[in-house]
Amino acid sequence: MKELSLDGHRELVASVSFGQRVAEQEAKDLSSYFVKTETWRKVRAGEVDIVFAPKGSGKSALYSMLIAETDSLFDDRILIAPAENPTGTPAFANVGEGNPSEDDLARVWKLYFLVLISQELESYSVEGPKTRELFRFLKDADLLPGQMTRPTLLSMAKDYVFRLTHHKSHSATVLVDNTGAITGFTGKIEFAEPTLDDSRAGHVSIDYLFGLVASTLEDIGDYQLWLLLDRLDVAFASDPQLEAKALRALFRAYSDLVPFENIFIKIFLRTDIWEAISDDGFREASHIVRDTTISWGADSLRQLIVRRLAQSAPVLEHYAKEHDDVMATPENQAAFFYDVFPPQVDAGSGKSATLDWVFRRTADGTGVTAPRELIHLLMETRDAQLKRDEVGHSLPAAPALFSPRALDDALLPVSEARITRTLYAEYPELKKDIAGLAGQKAEHNAGSLARIWSTTEDDAGERAERLLSIGFFERRSSTSYRVPFMYRPYLKLIQGAAPEVRTK
Repeated sequence: MKELSLDGHRELVASVSFGQRVAEQEAKDLSSYFVKTETWRKVRAGEVDIVFAPKGSGKSALYSMLIAETDSLFDDRILIAPAENPTGTPAFANVGEGNPSEDDLARVWKLYFLVLISQELESYSVEGPKTRELFRFLKDADLLPGQMTRPTLLSMAKDYVFRLTHHKSHSATVLVDNTGAITGFTGKIEFAEPTLDDSRAGHVSIDYLFGLVASTLEDIGDYQLWLLLDRLDVAFASDPQLEAKALRALFRAYSDLVPFENIFIKIFLRTDIWEAISDDGFREASHIVRDTTISWGADSLRQLIVRRLAQSAPVLEHYAKEHDDVMATPENQAAFFYDVFPPQVDAGSGKSATLDWVFRRTADGTGVTAPRELIHLLMETRDAQLKRDEVGHSLPAAPALFSPRALDDALLPVSEARITRTLYAEYPELKKDIAGLAGQKAEHNAGSLARIWSTTEDDAGERAERLLSIGFFERRSSTSYRVPFMYRPYLKLIQGAAPEVRTK
């Protein structure tokens, strides 16, 4: 390893890319440094349908990797049909217009899935008597539009459900008056088993049509079809009541489709959203057995960092390392990390090693370090080091590329982003309470919070429990709370406990 000049050091640091905080923004490069965890193995093997994950912990990365594996999955006789746009406006953004009931939304989900599946079968030129029958029913209902966008397909499914619900007739046409207003409607696709008279008139249930799909997949070679759903938190972010109703309806649709053994709905959902919709009791929850929850331990987080570091050929060359050797064992990964980073950020015999420091500074009140904040800290560390090089600061002590000060400087933008783009954006009703703690001590009880918020201790305690539930507070004792390191820089919190905590 040769000694570096300032320019050489700057070039090496600039060659490092830790990727993007959000998986949708790095889909093209994700496969090169994706950490293939046990959760990924289960998802790829088709062992699970529902993936729960804390915000920022990688559910969208799993979704993106499945999309990237479309060709490989096809070789395994699996067809992939994404049910949501990976970026841009969510397909479900307008599903709440007209205040649909939960029953209506469950029907919309099922019909939307059927249309998407039919579009997928068309794209693969799957033909046969069963697909022709399926397409005929969809065409008669004006639901076989060719390769239209997902929002358009969803709107068509929703319109069909609303017309069928409110303007049902036994004719096979939509009746309109001279102004274009609908005065009557039929559809031959029903959401329950049709009556004998309806059956004689050519009506079928939607489950019958899903049965045609299932039979078709079996006939063409025992294929499976996976419908993928992500970004559900974005789709309904502005309307919590609609979110709860739509997601409960989604899980009802999921349960209805479980009997079709080669049709799978794969749902990627944040754990806090699942908890919110199931807290008051949710019968369909008992049907969810093929699920997993993403979790990250120290080993997998370290691997995530080192895998991204090892994508830089100049860095590997500088340390005379080979990519496969670096990634071969946990010990090799740790050694490479401490080649590139300093052994400690805060000097002293009792201070944490750098990895532990990084994990603690990116953990929320639940103690969870999510990849999103970890990657953000590393991105900001890189940028901070480049700025230090640009103004001529002395280089980090060899062999490290990054100085302790660069890591320390990275904390503020990470803290600011987590508070303003996540907590304030998702919990605006709590913004006043969080902002009110600015400049205060890091540890509190109901008494100190009541003083700061100008309220009663009972009210302060209730509000503190809400902040605890979203990970802004961690429980210090039965009566006290502490703000995790991640939130302290932006709020300029002072280390230590408020006077009411110390005197209690």
